[in-house]
Amino acid sequence: MAFDNESFEEENFAEMFAATEKQQETSRIVEGEIVEIQEDEDRALVGVGEKLEGILSLDEIREDGKLTFNTGDKIKVMVTGYYNERPKISYKRVLELQKTIEFIDANKDDYEDLIIEGVITKKNRGGYVLEADDVSFFMPRSLAAFKETDEVIGRKIKAQVVKIDDAENSIVVSRRKLFNEERKKKKEIIDQLMAEGTVVEGIIKKITSYGMFVDVGGVDGLVHYNEISYKGPVNPSKLYKDGDTVTVKAISYDKDKRHLSLSIKAVLSDPWAEVEDELDEGDTITVTVSNIEAYGVFVDLGNDIEGFLHISEITWDKNVKNPNDYLTVGQEIDVEVIEINSKTHKLRVSLKRLLPKPFDEFFKNYKEGDVVTGTVTSLTDFGAFVRIGGVEGLLHNQDISWDKNVKCKDVLKSGEEIEVKITKISKDDQKISLNRKTLLESPIDTFATTHKANSIVTGTIRDIKDFGVFVSLDDGVDALIRDEDLTPLVKEELEIGQEIEAAIAVIDTKRDRIRLSVKKLDYIKNQAILEEINDTDSHSLGDLIKDKFN
Repeated sequence: MAFDNESFEEENFAEMFAATEKQQETSRIVEGEIVEIQEDEDRALVGVGEKLEGILSLDEIREDGKLTFNTGDKIKVMVTGYYNERPKISYKRVLELQKTIEFIDANKDDYEDLIIEGVITKKNRGGYVLEADDVSFFMPRSLAAFKETDEVIGRKIKAQVVKIDDAENSIVVSRRKLFNEERKKKKEIIDQLMAEGTVVEGIIKKITSYGMFVDVGGVDGLVHYNEISYKGPVNPSKLYKDGDTVTVKAISYDKDKRHLSLSIKAVLSDPWAEVEDELDEGDTITVTVSNIEAYGVFVDLGNDIEGFLHISEITWDKNVKNPNDYLTVGQEIDVEVIEINSKTHKLRVSLKRLLPKPFDEFFKNYKEGDVVTGTVTSLTDFGAFVRIGGVEGLLHNQDISWDKNVKCKDVLKSGEEIEVKITKISKDDQKISLNRKTLLESPIDTFATTHKANSIVTGTIRDIKDFGVFVSLDDGVDALIRDEDLTPLVKEELEIGQEIEAAIAVIDTKRDRIRLSVKKLDYIKNQAILEEINDTDSHSLGDLIKDKFN
């Protein structure tokens, strides 16, 4: 790999190394002798010739808490300068230099693509010093790819070796070059991945709630949970673990975000093609319950496809509250395919369509006029629904009682058993009408036992309509006086609550109706007068007329 001369020219490395060369003129390695070890001051005095003694920190010759040298021992140290007329010495610098020389000897002829990982220990005007395995590396500022505000001391980084100078015992590294090489390599990998039909193996590095990050040749890509299975979104942690090998295919790459999207299911054959070829709406298939939710059940077809069984398709019972009451996970059931949508990859099935329809069974077992016992399932403002033989019939408010003021919700409770009569079965719209009041004694039947046509009754006006007047009689019986039967009374002069006398015109017990007539009452009274007038045996005409008008 060629060295980036242009980058080095920017930093003017001749100046950078000048300081190092000047230091090396004064720095030298000598063999000294430990004259005295001063434990209380944590130092050793080392003779370095010319009757000079340098001070060496005991930390440089201590391992695991024990000193590796004693008084009188020979030791190589590096003299780096002078302080208060004493030589500045270091044993550690000798070791580092030896490590550096060893590194240079081992790699000076072949350091292309050599990458080191070290910790930044120093920062100066020219750049940074990295240390890795006791070897020092120099990284010029222009090759560091850091911002001026970045905190770098103590930071662990990777960098690429770009120059080794064995004459100066120096090694130059570049973080920027490593980035460029990695970016170039990543682009090559992505270009290869995005080639049509490319399928590769990757290693799962991290599993999240929304998918998995997979390493494909040094590049990380995301397998979204929608791209794992044709079943739809799945929980990846239930199928895989970190370190697993998976076969994937690249499906997209966002250059701006540098986001690589991978797919597992794109490598697999599309089971929906098989569904299109082999299944039709109306087919019966055997499936396994795989998941139960409050709104329905997911079923597994056994070929990486799931179907959905809505709660309304489980049973003909309209009062289903929880699918768990009917099915369990792992249970095998036969269902009917009711919808196949290959574009949206949705398959809907029905269980109830394979079950006998409750209304058909009801129609076989019951007929109009039957008196049966049912259970009140719900109450409404207009009546009550009563369950009979798996279906519901409507008991309207007007059919609960002979008292028109009584409503179902006033006298019934949900869950209560009640005896009713089936009055109508509509097979076309599958509706059932029920009646309870016909099982009770009609007030009009009772009324008819003590009254007959032409009987004279007195009642109270309950309501005034366009066509006539409703009158309340005794025993909770209502009767109607039509407009044409009000004569000689004037309708406009009548008031609700007013007492009125009339003759019974009709008692219809079959239709529960009573009609009254004021006109007929007037006629009856006139007939009575005439009959008395014609009775000449006991009275004269004059006496009769006199009696009537006195």
